[in-house]
Amino acid sequence: MRQVAIYGKGGIGKSTTTQNLNAGLGEMGKKIMIVGCDPKADSTRLILGGLAQQTVLDTLREEGDDIELDLVLKPGYAGIKCVESGGPEPGVGCAGRGIITSINLLERLGAYEDDLDYVFYDVLGDVVCGGFAMPIREGKAREIYIVCSGEMMAMYAANNISKGITKFANTGGVRLGGLICNSRKVDGEAELVEAFAKELGTQMIHFVPRDNMVQRAEINKKTVIEYDPECNQANEYRALANKIDGNDMFVVPKPLKQERLEQILMEHGILDI
Repeated sequence: MRQVAIYGKGGIGKSTTTQNLNAGLGEMGKKIMIVGCDPKADSTRLILGGLAQQTVLDTLREEGDDIELDLVLKPGYAGIKCVESGGPEPGVGCAGRGIITSINLLERLGAYEDDLDYVFYDVLGDVVCGGFAMPIREGKAREIYIVCSGEMMAMYAANNISKGITKFANTGGVRLGGLICNSRKVDGEAELVEAFAKELGTQMIHFVPRDNMVQRAEINKKTVIEYDPECNQANEYRALANKIDGNDMFVVPKPLKQERLEQILMEHGILDI
């Protein structure tokens, strides 16, 4: 069982990328569970065809500790098992605690079955607190992929996440598998992200082009592969799935100092100082 966490700047397209990637893996016959680690609980919406998944924290609040697995785990496209951690009541508590609670509950209820090929954790934003770092801090996820773009703040966030991976590399055994460039059509974007990945000591595992087909599929509450399996964008997500499935490059990243990161951005015309 490969346990994989997807990180990246808020709004970069982690949930969309994760769900479309998983549709590609599911199409290959892989057995998968997605654990949504965002309080918005939107990490499995496309896999479930728009179904509002009951979150773990809401279920615990309503039902207490004595709950059945099928209350919080629903099957979706290609048999992918979907869980949403949820979050605390607005203004109360730490959302990161939901991740810890969910993983502990799923383990107790036997969700981590032996026949699973993958467990994916779709994690909110940057590594901002111990809760959101939990999948790597506790050694749950051994593989990390960072979704980024050629935009300045997306690369800053990716560099910060790399620092978190480095911090827990020895205790949790976590490794970076690569950067997924979710294109924003920045000039020279692929070259920039490849240069950044090389500095980190990793790879740009795939460049996902920007395509309105993604939005059309989302409006119809589906992944691209389910909505239009013959389109070019569906093949891009299949290519990403194949690359991750066959990936054997896992590293402890070498985060850049602020000055070096800004220098790379300047060299590629992104930052003008």
